[in-house]
This record gives sequence, structure tokens and C-alpha cells, in this order.
Amino acid sequence: MGGKVVFKEYDPDQLTFLPYKLEELVPSGHPVRVVKQVVDAVDVKPINRKYKGGGASSFHPKLMLKLLVYGYLTNTYSSRKLEEQAAQNVHFMWLLGMKKPDHNTINRFRSEKLSGVLKQIFSQIVLLLQQEGIVSLKEAVFTDGTKIESAANKYTFVWGKSIKNSREKIKSQLDELWHYAQGIAKEELKDTTPLEYSEINPEKVKETISKINAALDDKEEVDKKVKQKLNYAKKHWPENLARYDEQEKLLAGRNSFSKTDPDATFMRMKEDHMLNGQLKPAYNLQITTQEQFILNYTLHQTSTDYQTLPSHIDQYGSLYNQLPKAVVADAGYGSDQNYAVLEQKGIEAYIKYNTFDKEQKAGIKAFSNDSLHYNEDENYLVCPMGQRMQHTSTGQRITTSAYLQLISRYQAQNCEGCPMRGVCHSAAGNRIVEINHSLRKHKQSAKDRLNTEQGIKYRKRRPADVEPVFAQLKHNHGFRRFLLKGISKTEVEIGLLSIAHNLRKWKA
Repeated sequence: MGGKVVFKEYDPDQLTFLPYKLEELVPSGHPVRVVKQVVDAVDVKPINRKYKGGGASSFHPKLMLKLLVYGYLTNTYSSRKLEEQAAQNVHFMWLLGMKKPDHNTINRFRSEKLSGVLKQIFSQIVLLLQQEGIVSLKEAVFTDGTKIESAANKYTFVWGKSIKNSREKIKSQLDELWHYAQGIAKEELKDTTPLEYSEINPEKVKETISKINAALDDKEEVDKKVKQKLNYAKKHWPENLARYDEQEKLLAGRNSFSKTDPDATFMRMKEDHMLNGQLKPAYNLQITTQEQFILNYTLHQTSTDYQTLPSHIDQYGSLYNQLPKAVVADAGYGSDQNYAVLEQKGIEAYIKYNTFDKEQKAGIKAFSNDSLHYNEDENYLVCPMGQRMQHTSTGQRITTSAYLQLISRYQAQNCEGCPMRGVCHSAAGNRIVEINHSLRKHKQSAKDRLNTEQGIKYRKRRPADVEPVFAQLKHNHGFRRFLLKGISKTEVEIGLLSIAHNLRKWKA
């Protein structure tokens, strides 16, 4: 038989001689101590300026900042859950000195007081990392992007193409009404002309409909359906066009926006287990890292990464008054504009272009434009059969990011009877090619740089430096969707997430 079972003494109602101290319940080296130490060291004057003064007293900005940073560090993102933690969790209670802000106070601080100023706090923390020798703002950095879903309703969207089609439909129907009226009341409309597409606005359309109505007013032979159409047009078209004008202002050059979060753009998200694309309202998050620490973050309303790099690098410079010696990124950033911007700023671009990996494996494709020899002194190309292709013209092209490119055109002298014609080109006449010499030079420089010993090291290091950060944020810490709406508020969320990530890794 076994011995007598003995239980440890347990009396939850037993009084203690001295009350417990919260300080004794928080282990040394605990992340909450790191948050307190770092936030105490930063200057919160940028946040202080957001307070107007007067009225009831407010919780100190450092207390509120500690609450949010530690909340994001522990995957507690909801203001209501943060309110609960402040009242129940020993670590939060110790950090806040037993203060208990309610969820409305927490949300207002996050949405209003941190908006536009949190990046200044974030940069101070990065500078502390630099002082510790953990990161270097002057050395090479690694940049990449990911899309994070907006808090908006994913079924309430407006498309730019739909607005354009609706305008064209109104224009077409108005033309039909105009031509119908001309056939019946030509004399009344002899001094007026139909609207051009550029004139399709609420005032002009309303005026034109009034003219048509006035011309047809005393005509007995007017079709009843035309009268119904005119009544509908008078009532709805100016109102619809005014709405389209407002929607186009919100689009600001984008192809779409969400009605419940107009700052969010519909982007293709690869989220299911088969990585199938799904269109959802989202923001494009760009980060720059070093040793897996986030040094810079920006949010963008465009889904294409290459359009985000110039402003992303500009912010890096404004945050730290210095630029890195090199930027390492994947082929999504390899554009003529980005190479030119980095070159102008004196930054080495270790950035692939779209065909770099294929060229590494199989070489440059035979007969492609890139394979043609170029004589820079005399400005001509040489075709695969050795024939000169003379320069015929130079034109301009403006990219979707409003970047001006110069395009040179060359034409072969005689392709008739060439044995290579079938594989060289299939168009009628002599082969014509267009070359962007600026991009051609940038690609060659990038290729040479990427294939140096240093370039190979950076290429190997890039996926191990920046990509795991996204895995940490989205997979390990479950931040896949914003809680707040609007780019200014979502930037605050990313800022808190970035600060929390850096502090979590700093003392890990």
C-alpha cells in the first residue's frame, strides 16, 4: 500500500502580514520591463503637443504609450481587451501603476494622439538600437512589402473603370437624345452643339437636357419613351455625375476604393492554403530591415512595390538625416525610376530586374532586344545577322508613377530573305525595336553589382533578413487585418506593431 497523501497548505482567505508588491511578481528581464525602460527613455513631446489643455486631467502619454506597445507586444490589439488586461493582468498593472484607462480613452489616444507623430517615437527607438551597436543606419538595408487587409467591408467597392463606363454611357445616351431632337426640332437647336466627353459634368448635362426639353416641348410627334428618358435623365444624371466626381477625387489615380474605408485599395491577396488570389481592400506595407529589426515602415495605397520605393527611401532620410549605403530588394522594385533615384542619392542598388533570375539560369534570350549589340558612339544596333539597325526616332513615355522615359526606335534596313526572320521577328516589314537606354544601362549595372562577391552575399541574406519579419507579424503574432480605418490610423497600428517587434527582438 502507498503512503499517506499529503497536500500543500491552501487557504485563499488567509491574510498576509504585508501585502504583495507587484514589483516582486514581475521577473527581472521580463519584456514588460524592457517596454518600461525604453518608453521612459524616449521624448514624448511630439505627443504632448496634441493635448489642448484645460478640462479634466489626462492619463500621461508615456503611460498610454506603454500600454499600447506592451499590448501589441503580447498580441493584444483590441482596445476593449487592453482595458481588461489593465484591470486583470499583473504585468499590465505593474506597468501602469494600477491605472485603468477605459477602452474609449485607449482608442482615442491611439487614433488621435499618435496619428502623425508615432514615427518620431519609432525613430528614437531605432536610434537607441544604433547606440547599442545592434543596427547601423549607414550600412546596407533590406526592403520588401506585404499587403495587409483593411477593416473595411470587402463587398462595398467602387471601381475606376466602372465610373468611366458609366460616364461614357451617359454621354452615349445623351448623344442619342440630341440627335433625336435634331431630327424633330432642328430649327430650335441650330445654334447649339452636342457635348464633348470633357464637358460631361453635372452643370453641362443639366443645361443640355433643358435645351432638348425646351426644343421638344411643343412637338406632338415626340415619342413617349423619349419623354420618359428625358425625365429620368433630368432627375438622375446630374446627381450621378456629381457622385462620380466625388468618387474620382477619392480614387486619386487609383483603380478602386472601399466605400467603408476610402483610403483602402482593392488588392490581390494570397491568403488561402492554395495561395489563390482574392481581391480585398488592403494597404501595401513596406518595411526596411537590418538583422531582422525594422528601421523604416510606410503604408501605400498602390499594390505595386516598385512605385513605393522613392517615397519610402525619402522617409528613411527624413527620419534619420542619413541614408544607407545600399538597398537590397527583389525584382518587384527593379524599375528605371528606382535605379535612377538610388543612383542620384548615392545609394548602391542591389535590386534585381524582372528577367535577372532567368538570365542567370539560361542567359539572355536569343533575338531579344537585350541581346542586340549597341554601338553607343554611332547610335545604332546590330541585328543577330550582323546588319545595322539605324536610329529612326526618339520619343517619350510616362509611366504609371508619372516618371518620364526616353524611348529610342531603331529599324533594320532589309529583313527580306533573311534565314533568321522566322525566329527573329514575325511582323510585316523590317524589324523595329524600341530601347530605353537609361534602363538598359541601369540593368547592366545592377547585373554586374549583383554578381559581385558582395552582391551574392546580399542576395543570400535578403530573404533571411526581411521576409521572416513578415512571418513574425502575420503568422506568429496574428496581425493579418487592421482594426482601424483610414491610412493615418492604420499607420499608427503598423508603428505600434513595429516598435513592439523591435523591443521583442531586442531583449529576446
